Amino acid sequence: MAIQQDLSITQIEDAVAALPHEERHRFERIFDVSSTTGRLVPPDAMIPWIEKQFGDVEATREQKIIKITNRVTLEGVLFNWLRSSRPMWRQELDLDRELEAGPPDPLADPYNGTPEDLFGRVRGKYCVTASNIAKFDGFHGLVVFNERHPLRFTREMLHDYIDTGGRWGDLVHASDPEAKYYVFLWNCLWRAGASLLHGHAQVIMGRGMHYAAVEYLRQRAAVYQAHNRQNYFTDLFLAHASLGLAFEKEGTRVIANLAPKKENEVLLLAPFVTTSLKDRVYDVLECFRDRMGITSFNLVIYTPPWSDTPESWEGFPVVVRIVDRGDPSSRTADIGAMELYAASVVSSDPFVLARNLRESMAA
Repeated sequence: MAIQQDLSITQIEDAVAALPHEERHRFERIFDVSSTTGRLVPPDAMIPWIEKQFGDVEATREQKIIKITNRVTLEGVLFNWLRSSRPMWRQELDLDRELEAGPPDPLADPYNGTPEDLFGRVRGKYCVTASNIAKFDGFHGLVVFNERHPLRFTREMLHDYIDTGGRWGDLVHASDPEAKYYVFLWNCLWRAGASLLHGHAQVIMGRGMHYAAVEYLRQRAAVYQAHNRQNYFTDLFLAHASLGLAFEKEGTRVIANLAPKKENEVLLLAPFVTTSLKDRVYDVLECFRDRMGITSFNLVIYTPPWSDTPESWEGFPVVVRIVDRGDPSSRTADIGAMELYAASVVSSDPFVLARNLRESMAA
């Protein structure tokens, strides 16, 4: 089936209904999709403000809201593009000035400003590791970028950051073979949870079982496999691809997630941490930064365990999740009670994201 190139999230119900039977059946095994209309009656006194804020009064009178739930992982989202125009308090942000005028930077000289792990530091071409002074877990390190500005990264730098984190994991696992559950994290700017502006990522390696969200995903994927005799991650990719929301490039699967944590979430799936996977991570971040103007993001790389475990990880790929955390100049948080306790509320359109990714990667 030829996918329309100009679809929007508001048209998803019709797009799913038009899928061939087998594709629709696979899609609906994973996703529940519905819509509703929010209606309101504004007083005349509000109309000038509405026109200034939202541009069109009629767009506020009847608002189409799309609800999508991943039936397997129970991740849910409510899409309403109008949310992107709600009032926000903003303050101009100059990262160069912040770097120069900000508080003392302990990462500027990591050899003297940060502790090291018991096995020492891992030195990359563009970064070096440190031991995190306030740890998430027993093994918790930093990958400190030589380049202070967090958005001045190149493809070669990004490869080095990921490789250096992996070499840190090798040393952890060699020092404690029971530490085998690895995660690489990058929180870029304060909106994404970074406490320091200087570019850095984090690496953790746990014992006993994988971190809760990863273990939950493994269990739900195993249940899906048992019930449907199909690999969940393959079907997740195919369900998105049937609507033009996913494509494969050099062995890495790229997905504009239909059930994102927040705005513009991208999933990458690969059998291992390959050169292609690292290239696709860079491609997504370059698309965010240079094409979409996204400067604050969270990135995480989940890997299966680094040695044998009692539980099965068959069919579980390396998973990368990258999500936009909004305008760093905005004081309004992008996560509230809905995201914490109900479902994510999102204004970005996965179909627009997919087109940006496809055009950026020329896939």
